Amino acid sequence: MSKPLKQIHLAAHFPGVNNTTVWSDPAAGSHIEFSSFAHFARTAERARFDFLFLAEGLRLREQGGEIYDLDVVGRPDTFTVLAALAAVTERIGLTGTINSTFNEPYEVARQFASLDHLSGGRAAWNVVTSWDAFTGENFRRGGFLAQDDRYSRAEQFLRTSWELFDSWQDHEIVADTESGRFLRDPRAGEFHHRDQHFDIAGRFNVPRSPQGRPVVFQAGDSEEGREFAAATADAIFSRHSTLDAGRAFYTDVKDRLARHHRTRDELLILPAATFVLGDTDAEARDRAHDVRRAQVSGQTAIKYLEQLWNRDLSGYDPDGPLPDIDPDPGEHTVALGRASVRMFRDPLATAKEWRQKAEAGGLSIRELVIETTGRQTFVGSPSTVATTINDFVQADASDGFILVPHVTPGGLDEFADTVVPLLQERGVFRHDYEGSTLRDHLGLDRPAARNSTRNNDSTKKAAS
Repeated sequence: MSKPLKQIHLAAHFPGVNNTTVWSDPAAGSHIEFSSFAHFARTAERARFDFLFLAEGLRLREQGGEIYDLDVVGRPDTFTVLAALAAVTERIGLTGTINSTFNEPYEVARQFASLDHLSGGRAAWNVVTSWDAFTGENFRRGGFLAQDDRYSRAEQFLRTSWELFDSWQDHEIVADTESGRFLRDPRAGEFHHRDQHFDIAGRFNVPRSPQGRPVVFQAGDSEEGREFAAATADAIFSRHSTLDAGRAFYTDVKDRLARHHRTRDELLILPAATFVLGDTDAEARDRAHDVRRAQVSGQTAIKYLEQLWNRDLSGYDPDGPLPDIDPDPGEHTVALGRASVRMFRDPLATAKEWRQKAEAGGLSIRELVIETTGRQTFVGSPSTVATTINDFVQADASDGFILVPHVTPGGLDEFADTVVPLLQERGVFRHDYEGSTLRDHLGLDRPAARNSTRNNDSTKKAAS
């Protein structure tokens, strides 16, 4: 007996800052005007996607001591954008990336609880960490945290936020129609939390929201990141987009859930995915070739190579050979901000591998960067792309995909109009939303309020 078909989850990543954006396309629009966000969100909702995803950047990138001018100049605040989108959409989930290293639990919990109320239960939080002092200079605490410490803080940050979300019971606000007042439990919102990272106590001033807590996403791929996700997250924003790598990652993370007393359907795995469509597969391949060359200009190729070489390579010809000098493996990095985390664990070994690849293929710097920075995940006619997406999900390489188009804001339109109907015809994607909250879309249960102050003995003891 064959197993039932899995339902595919689809989401859309607003392509504000990433190496997929094609700025030169005549259809490219603003990455900061609200009309772009609204168009993108409405397209995703029209296609019945689960959610919209916003990345976050806490400081403008720099390279060689100057602002990275191939990036968008300016990043609007995530909560402000999502709150505005809540007013112009009805069902699409609203996911924001918020940092756990430089923020505080009370502040973030209050913002997410408010967004969940304003949107009718559509809020989600992509929990990320940051280690570099360059970003930390923007904040009062500044500095940086070692990897073990930042994941420890992230986990305690998240669990502290849960205590705040759960400090109200669902029944604690009851309207008294005769007096026109609200009756509530006098202990509503009360919390006490103390650990090595946080020592806070008081009352949380936002009642329990429609989802109880926002859906939690996690994007780390390290050993610590995978374990953190298995213990706490509802979904993982994964970078594994090939079938074999996706299946290996899927199996690894799902197998971790049991030791955290969770079932395999309590955590969704959603890789990022790019796409290029055409009337035929051949046309799509030709378009994909053109898109890749537009994504990696000569200037972009040199900037990217500098991140591996850790040197100023502005004097090199992007259409010429790789530098004959070795990378500088020192701790100082020429790139700061979004690219300030070392992208290459062993720069010398990577450079050697790249040289061999370039010599074997007769590749210039630009051609090599195009070859090594990945290609579109899905390329083909709408039928081919629909088939491939379904094959990945049914083979347990993912539970769906977070799509990143290369044009803002209209890059999702063609996928919504051509690929989504084919998935619906196959019976693997919804024709309409069946619930009103993001947890409904993702098939996740609404968590019960654990109300830490009243029910969690360990928290009481720690705070006493």
